[in-house]
Order: sequence, then structure tokens, then C-alpha cells
Amino acid sequence: MKSILPFTEEHEMFRAAFRKFVEKEMVPYYNEWTKNREVSKDLYRKMGDLGYLCTWADKKYGGQGLDFLFSIVEIQETSRHGMSAVASWLHSDIVAPYLNTFGSEELKEKYLPAIVKGEKLICVAMTEPEAGSDLASICTTALKDGNEYVINGNKTYITNGYISDLVVVAAKTDPSKGPKGISLILVDTNTPGFTRNKLNKIGFHAQDTAELHFQDVRVPVGNILGQEGKGLNYLMSKLQQERIVAAQLAQGQAERALEVSVDYARQREMFGKHLIDLQHTQFTLADMATEVSVGRAFVDALVLQHLKGEASPVEVSMAKYYCTEMAHRVASKGLQIHGGAGYCYEDYEIGRLFADTRVQCVSAGTYRQIFDCLVFWRVLMFFVKYEPAS
Repeated sequence: MKSILPFTEEHEMFRAAFRKFVEKEMVPYYNEWTKNREVSKDLYRKMGDLGYLCTWADKKYGGQGLDFLFSIVEIQETSRHGMSAVASWLHSDIVAPYLNTFGSEELKEKYLPAIVKGEKLICVAMTEPEAGSDLASICTTALKDGNEYVINGNKTYITNGYISDLVVVAAKTDPSKGPKGISLILVDTNTPGFTRNKLNKIGFHAQDTAELHFQDVRVPVGNILGQEGKGLNYLMSKLQQERIVAAQLAQGQAERALEVSVDYARQREMFGKHLIDLQHTQFTLADMATEVSVGRAFVDALVLQHLKGEASPVEVSMAKYYCTEMAHRVASKGLQIHGGAGYCYEDYEIGRLFADTRVQCVSAGTYRQIFDCLVFWRVLMFFVKYEPAS
């Protein structure tokens, strides 16, 4: 299905240039990154030099002041080329906005130019071993000691956590206040007391995921983002865009899975025919194409609303849920079309897509739980308002 997004000639010129960049600087090195379990930081510096990071940033910080559609173009091209594990989308469109929106001018002047240039990578640390979707239950503390915060605790499942230079840490500056005591604090990974290690995963191997450890990590009080105790509010305020990014990423993965499956079916011979000439294969591909088209229409409509500041939290949650689950279903059907060949991870891309799409269903919190709660609320409101005819 053709996108309904209002891409201009400038957007399409940007797309063409970025597509060439992906094909030249990402595709040839992806297997190497997969083996190393991390994307080379040189790639991010190249992206920064060409203006592909934080395209929305103000020009005084080295950005271009472009609209969100330029970010969408990048997400579409990386995912459609099977490069989703290059988490520039997290650096640029999920984490850096926390610093831009809530950081002091001093912090922004100090760090944003380096973030835009790819000289410093940034990630966000929310999840803990005992606190994922239940963010209010985090145990990491950041207690004041004079002009410093002393941070203690552990974070886990942190995307880009191993290669990042800066971490936005969710910690309790006043544990007695529970969720109202959570604050966001910027931490340089070179700070004494900070350590980390990589995690091994089922898929998404090229993208590093890490555990972060804070033992008496001292940072200046000026590194707080916004006000003390407002951290949970700040995190919630950015969830809309994060979920839209996740949905767009999964949508691109689904489109890629469909594309490689069609290509394979056209080439593979069986029973004296090509797979694509067999009715069962046609039914399967038609089913995959239908789901992909529904996802494209849904997520693009929400991007339009998001550009106007009108996106519904309920529908954004639905899109994140639908697109991520759909992408894995489509990849699974594509794997079945490939047969045993598809299970050979390094030989056929569908195997990687199958493994990579699975994490999208659970990343950034268990959104299935959020989805269920939101739908329950909508259904409840329907029956409360519904008055049967007498």
C-alpha cells in the first residue's frame, strides 16, 4: 500500500541519499556487527557527519531543524533494508529528545552538539531486574550529597547500553515518595563506579543490549533533567513518539519479510513449478500482504496525527501492539515459505528477521499489558455511555 504521509520532494531527495548510505555503509558490514554483537561506533560518526542523527535538533546545536517525517524516512529505510538493529532511531528520536526537552541550557550546549555529530551516543536506562513495565517499582537511587547525586543500582535490557557514552538514568531521588520520587539524571559512562556487560539474546544480535551497574556513581546535581520527582511524568510524555517509532520500525521489518519471501518464492522450484505458482503459497503471501497493508495504513495515519499533536495514546498503543505482533507473524510465515533454508540464519535473511522481530513485541515494556488495559478502558466507557432503547 502506498504511504499516505505527506512526503515532499525534499523528503524524497533525503530518502534517496540516505538509501545509498544504508546500502554502502550498513548492508556490507551487518554480518560483522552481528558477530561482534554491536554496531561499530564509526557508523554513528559517519551518520553524524552527514547530518543523519537528530535531524530535528536546533541549528545552534548542529542540527537541521527538520520535521519528524525525516526521522520516519530513516526508520523506513533502515528497517526495509533489514538493518533495524542499527539503533540510530533510539539515539536520535527516543533518548536525545529527553535532553533537548528537559535538560538545562548548560547541559544542552555541553552535550547536544556531540550527540548530533555522533561523537557521543546516548541511551536511556529504565528497566531493572525486578522492575520492567512497573516502572514505579524501580530501586535505583540517586541521593544528594552536597553538590552531587550518588547513584546506586542496576539496570538491564538497555538498548545501545554497551556502546553509549551517555545514559539517561531513571532513579529515585526521594525513595519515600515512591513514583513521585523518580527523577532523570544524565550520567557519563566514564564516571567512576559505572560498569556494564553485554547480554546474549535470541535475535537482534547486531544491536548491543546491556546490563548497567552503578556503585556510588557521583554526578553533579546540574545533570538532572528538569525537576526532581518529575521523572515518571517526563518518561510518559515521550512514550507517544517512542511507540510510533517502534510501530514504524516493525512495519518496515514486516515489509522486508514480505519482500524477501516473494523473491524466494519466485526462485524456488518445487513439484515442477516455482513456489509462487502454488496456490497455498499464493494464499500465504496474500495473507501476509494484507496484514502489511493494514499496518501501513494504521501507523501512517497515526504519524499524521502525531505531526499535529493529536495522536491518541490508546490508538498509538494499539499500533505498537499490532505492528510488532504482525511483523513477527509475517516473518514466521515467510520462514515457512523458505522451509529449512529459512532456518539457516546466515544464508537467508528471513531467519534473521524472524529472530529480530520477536523482541519488538516485548521491547520498551510489555505493551500487550498496556494495550489490554487501554482496550478494557475503552470498552468500559462504551458500555457506560450506551443506553439501550426503551
